[in-house]
Amino acid sequence: MTASDGKGRRAGKNTSGRGQRDLKVKVKTARGRKLSSTRWLQRQLNDPYVKRAKEDGYRGRAAYKILELDDKYRFLVPGARVVDLGCAPGGWCQVAVARTNALGQKPSKAQGRVIGVDLQEVEPIAGVELHQLDFMEDDADQKVKEWLGGMADVVMSDMAAASSGHKQTDHLRIIALCEAAAYFAYDVLEPGGTFVAKVLAGGAESALQQELKQRFKKVVNVKPPASRADSSEKFVVATGYRGES
Repeated sequence: MTASDGKGRRAGKNTSGRGQRDLKVKVKTARGRKLSSTRWLQRQLNDPYVKRAKEDGYRGRAAYKILELDDKYRFLVPGARVVDLGCAPGGWCQVAVARTNALGQKPSKAQGRVIGVDLQEVEPIAGVELHQLDFMEDDADQKVKEWLGGMADVVMSDMAAASSGHKQTDHLRIIALCEAAAYFAYDVLEPGGTFVAKVLAGGAESALQQELKQRFKKVVNVKPPASRADSSEKFVVATGYRGES
């Protein structure tokens, strides 16, 4: 494999004056490691978003998905009150803190609030109020409204059920999670609020789409650039919540 000696010179095979090709890290299949695990590791090592996340201080490459969605639809505005469901490891929360001014670092702008909810304990994040909670519990919506001191402006979810290895089953599981997150959003969102959640393309999401279109003024489905090309994931962005009738 061609490598640099740190001084701009290339070591190894001569490339005959052609521009240096992108270097890819190859992972040897270790004894006891499944081929799928080796492929996942190799993809991680060569993923530019993984590298950027480390450089930018984000907890995962998923941070760029919400960044790209917000760049387009502008729902994480200064002063917004945000609830992140299934927030671990916390990349989406980190983005929300910066964009809503949750740390109050811009005195001229309104200060937001970010609540992170997850079944597991999450390492502290500056500007985020983290809670270990099952959002599907009967009183979860009331707890969140108490913590916020009112209603939310944004409910977002990057949750995915554990993979079964069966595409159709995984699709149904993630749609069920998304539906649960949507019904939670109906209970805690202010009129005019936004709901953002991950879904998988596959057909079973049509009923959810119809429900969202009745409750929000605008519903779009987006695959942000940070989503891997070989992934069937997409995100639903529902804006302009009509409120409970």
